[in-house]
Order: sequence, then structure tokens, then C-alpha cells
Amino acid sequence: MSQSTSTHTHQVVVIGAGAAGTSVAASLLRQRPGLDVAIVEPSDIHYYQPAFTLVGGGAYSLAKTARPQAHTLPEGARWIRAAAQELVPEQNRIVLEDGREIGYDTLVVTPGLKLNWDKIEGLRETLGRNGVCSNYDPSLAEYTWQCIRKFQGGKAFFTQPPAPIKCAGAPQKIAYLAADYFRKKQISSQCELRFYAAGGALFSVPDFVPYLEKVARGYNIGLLMNHKLVAVNGDKKEATFRFTDSDGVIQEITESFDLLHVTPPQCAPDFVKNSPLANADGWVDVDQHTLQHVRFPNVFSLGDSSSLPTSKTAAAVRKQSPVAAANILAQLANGQLKASYDGYTSCPIVTGYGKVMLAEFVYGGKVTPTLPLSPFKESAFYWQVKKRALPPFYFDYMLKGREGDIAHKAR
Repeated sequence: MSQSTSTHTHQVVVIGAGAAGTSVAASLLRQRPGLDVAIVEPSDIHYYQPAFTLVGGGAYSLAKTARPQAHTLPEGARWIRAAAQELVPEQNRIVLEDGREIGYDTLVVTPGLKLNWDKIEGLRETLGRNGVCSNYDPSLAEYTWQCIRKFQGGKAFFTQPPAPIKCAGAPQKIAYLAADYFRKKQISSQCELRFYAAGGALFSVPDFVPYLEKVARGYNIGLLMNHKLVAVNGDKKEATFRFTDSDGVIQEITESFDLLHVTPPQCAPDFVKNSPLANADGWVDVDQHTLQHVRFPNVFSLGDSSSLPTSKTAAAVRKQSPVAAANILAQLANGQLKASYDGYTSCPIVTGYGKVMLAEFVYGGKVTPTLPLSPFKESAFYWQVKKRALPPFYFDYMLKGREGDIAHKAR
């Protein structure tokens, strides 16, 4: 793997070296060794983000989630260590923050999404102190565990912003882990636990809602739907929510807290949102099956920055990546795009220490369990899968593009 310092045109330029960008680039290079692939990525560290919840719950080491970027990028890819600033698809080029311009034959847009901390008034100023924590940033996840471990009773609030967000089950997972920990410490009777969701339902797939509501009731977690966190006063330990009732009447409610776990609002990165590639909501506007842009045929997108109407998870990327790779290779060869993504994703919803409910589904919210186990039952087996099997699978299989080998053999 070499580094680029001069302006250049590449056969394939991938923006972002997260789960989506890395796995697609690796798959392309496994199937077409020698393909000219450049990856635009400013970060030196690659994180296994699905484990952040376990870090916040004290069940996983933050150090184990991190690998040097240089070790996770595929051999043969050219690493451009810079951030993208502007997309100019009409001219098949991108502009980097340092002013360099990179040309491409095919562009793959996978920069992830933006955590919009500033959309909640006062939040950034108090993050990481005053009992205000979040698992959505690796620098904050360990503080979540510190807050939970030191909690002696009082009010513990957990929030979920409007969709879409990455790993839609994560805001619940930490609530359940905290409640389970408080139960083990025998302080549950001294705790008032609340889950505030901006939306009207606990989960996007209706079949799982009653089962998750039962889990929450079992922990005595109060569920407050249609409550959007809009402000935090860390010094006063107060959180303000905007509540919309069934008649559409809006009121603001301020509550005191002792522990507040915040899931930040999320949106597309600015350079994506402000580009010709974006749809009305700011996401890269792609066909939901081929992952090809609806207006620029040599542009593809998958993962969190795409408009795909499914949950933004690493499990979704695992199924999107081989489809994207196959269709990119077909497009480069002026062939027909035959690979199709069915919307599959999975969300291992941690419901306590040693317990996971595995939600697997495709487009339309159709539940599609892989194994002959009830998807609606909490499972110790899936806890072991999440904690022990998935991290090495991610680093040693998915990021190596090996899912694409299977797709290639199946064609």
C-alpha cells in the first residue's frame, strides 16, 4: 500500500475507509488484482464501532476496537490521507481539503455520516462530564461505563434522536445494560430509568416492538415516545425535551437528571449533503438494489452515507459490499448490473449482560432469521456471537473483501 501526494486520476476512487469503503475496495482488488483503486481517508485509526456499546457497558476493551488504518486497508490500494471537501461528478473529480483534485473513472462514496452534536443546545460543552455520556464516540464510550459504574441511584435518562441513525438499536442497548448492572448492584429500587425517543415507536420493525417493550418493562424503564432532546444544561444537570402529543401540540419539558446517555442527531457529511449526488435529505441518491447513483452511472454508494432505506449497520454493509463490488466491476466493463441488494441487515440488540435479541430483516421490515432460533427471544448464544465471533470476523473476513468471493462464485 502506497501513499499519494500528487494529483492523479484513478480507475476507482473510494471516499471513506470505514466498514463500507474498506470492504468494497478489498473485494474489488481480490477480484481484479492490479485495479487502480485509491482510498481517500484522513483518519489513522479504524474502529470496530459495533463494540462501542459493550465498551460503554464495561464488557469490552476500547483498545480492542481499534486497529491502525494502515493495517486494515487492502494491499494494492493507494491511500490518500486527506479529507474530501467537494464532489464534482459532472467532471468526474473530487476536491480534497488541502486543495488537491482527484479524478476517477468510478466513484464509491462511503464516508459514513456526521454526528451532529451541535444540534442539541449545550451538549458539546458538557459531553464527558456532569454525568453526560455517549457511546457514539470512541473518546466518550469509557466515560459511559464510568458513569454507570459510579451511579448510586437517581434519574438515568437515555435518548434517541429522529431517524435515521447508525445502529438504531444502540440507544436501547446501553439502557438495558445499565439497568441490568443496577439490578446486579441491587440499587434498582433507588433508580428512575427513562428512555426518551424522538420517534413514535421503539424500533423500526414493528414485529420486534412488543418484545422490546417487554424487556423495558422488565427493567422498569419508562418509555417516552415523541420526546426529542433539544438542550442540555450540564452544570444544572437538566435536559430539555420537545414533546409532540397525538394532536400535534408541541411543548418543551425540562427534567433534572443524574446520568444522561445521549445519542446525537445524525446527518450526511456536509460535502455530501451539499453535492449534486445528494437527495432531498442529503444522502447519496442511489438505486436501492444496484447501489448505483440514480443520475451519475459511474457513482456508487453504500453504508451510512447512502440513501438505502434500511438500517445503517455494519451487518447491512456486509451484504451491500459484494453487490457494490460486482456492479462496479460490471460498470467498468460496460456490462449489465446484475447484482441486487435485498435490504438485509441485522441488529444484535443487547438486552442485558449475556443476552441478545437478534433482529434480522430485509426491505419492507420482513423478519428473516438466518438460524432456526426465534428472533424474538433473548439468547446467550447471540451474546457470544456479538462479543467474541463478530469482531475477528469483521477484521479478518469482512474487511478483507472475502464476502465478495462468495458472491463471485455464486454468479
